[in-house]
Amino acid sequence: MIGPDLRVLFSGINPSLYSEATGHHFARPGNRFWPALHRAGFTERQLHPSEQSELPALGLGITNVVARATARADELSRAELIEGGAILAALAAELKPRYLAVLGVTAYRSAFARPKAAMGLQTETVGGVPVWVLPNPSGLNAHYTVDTLAAAYAELREASLRSTP
Repeated sequence: MIGPDLRVLFSGINPSLYSEATGHHFARPGNRFWPALHRAGFTERQLHPSEQSELPALGLGITNVVARATARADELSRAELIEGGAILAALAAELKPRYLAVLGVTAYRSAFARPKAAMGLQTETVGGVPVWVLPNPSGLNAHYTVDTLAAAYAELREASLRSTP
């Protein structure tokens, strides 16, 4: 879901098979994107994946680095990530959101040839847009809880509310 005048364009790595089947981003049970988005203050209530169409009115959008659905993101090839990164850069250049949030540091490193990238605001832009790397909300990413995800997402929310990045 994408619209004009976005504060943040969130980019997952790629859709899960479940998300592809439902047609909704971050739809797989156990994915913590929607709870983290709410707890970070981006939404007034926790949205269900089927309510993703409400995001553009909030200045938020969702896309993916790679369009191909897989059971696990590690099934993607480096070439797919690089190609997806180029497509995402073009989309960011076209839409010009205040921030592009890439949800997964490993995918970000591969897609944009930034092997030393860490979580948080990056020094380089993508498509001329400031980039914020956030933890992947997949239930497979056991290093983060909903609360720690929400805390990381809240930092981006605060930055996105400022008039300029």
